[in-house]
Amino acid sequence: MMMERLPTKLWVDALVRRAQVAGAAAFVLQSGDQERGDVLIKVARLDGTAAAYIPTMNMEGERIFIDLIVQGIGPEETAVDAYIRKARDRDRDLWAIEIEDRDGRHFLTEPVEHPE
Repeated sequence: MMMERLPTKLWVDALVRRAQVAGAAAFVLQSGDQERGDVLIKVARLDGTAAAYIPTMNMEGERIFIDLIVQGIGPEETAVDAYIRKARDRDRDLWAIEIEDRDGRHFLTEPVEHPE
């Protein structure tokens, strides 16, 4: 059953706050549409590697996130940054969030699909 989504700004604010409370740094690189903008999350491990996550819907209509390593994006931080630049240029309604965490935590509460 598909659930109603929170406004994107509220969801982003909660993600940033979760990261900060846990001792990580989190920044909004680009603000998008406040109600329905898509979100791209970068997690920088501060060692030259990073991960990127984007939302999608699973077969049950639930929002999940995909680790873009499955599409060959990362783990080099430069590759993740290049992808984010292109995504930001394509979609002005996109929210781009960067989390800096040595442990690589993403702080998402939604399920995350990782490569097998």
